[in-house]
Amino acid sequence: MRNAFSTLLSACLLAAGAVVATAGPAQADVTICDQYGSTTIQGRYVVQNNRWGSSATQCINVTSNGFQLTTQQGSAPTNGAPLSYPSVFLGCHYTNCSPGSTLPMQVSRIRNATSSINYRYAGGTYNASYDIWLDPTPKTNGVNQMEIMIWLNRQGPIQPIGSVVGTTSLGGRSWEVWRGSNGANNVISYVAPSATTSWSFNVMDFVNDTIARGAITNSWYLTSIQAGFEPWNGGVGLAVDNFSASVTS
Repeated sequence: MRNAFSTLLSACLLAAGAVVATAGPAQADVTICDQYGSTTIQGRYVVQNNRWGSSATQCINVTSNGFQLTTQQGSAPTNGAPLSYPSVFLGCHYTNCSPGSTLPMQVSRIRNATSSINYRYAGGTYNASYDIWLDPTPKTNGVNQMEIMIWLNRQGPIQPIGSVVGTTSLGGRSWEVWRGSNGANNVISYVAPSATTSWSFNVMDFVNDTIARGAITNSWYLTSIQAGFEPWNGGVGLAVDNFSASVTS
């Protein structure tokens, strides 16, 4: 994954060796088909194609507020890893850092971490995943040790890494909680019972719940927060129509 995302260790380890590429300067309405192509929007967020698990063509159209998946020619077994993680993020991902970002930031220093998203869904097998990455060090390259995944939609016979460990209520919503490891990093996933298209929330609700589960401590660093999709097949038309995030100390 350039996200260590959803199942096969082999795919995750392959992804971990990849190098970030950029598609050019910040602008809207740009089409990106390069495997790891990216650009910036609003002078503060990075949008990335991040086709880490497939050689098939994938393209995204970058807008002023997010992106839309316009071409997806790959297909992957639903009991394995996804094809990609096209996404928009604040922070640092494989040395690609958003302009002016305050991340990485030690969790104990974070005063506020808020985010707002609007998803648009389409056909296919995929999840709509909001990723929160953390590491014991202020790491800006490679795979972080802790991945929090918030599954806001799940289509098809796919499931998070690991197994169900219970349920919880965070951000005014109920979640099924999964926990496991893909061999490259630990993962805690919060799965919504039904599709969510629009949401504003406190990122620290999920970070603090992960601390309470003993997976990290507040001496760890928040390195990036990301919103996107993991497609296994199809997905043309999937879009993040709006993304905003802010982390202050």
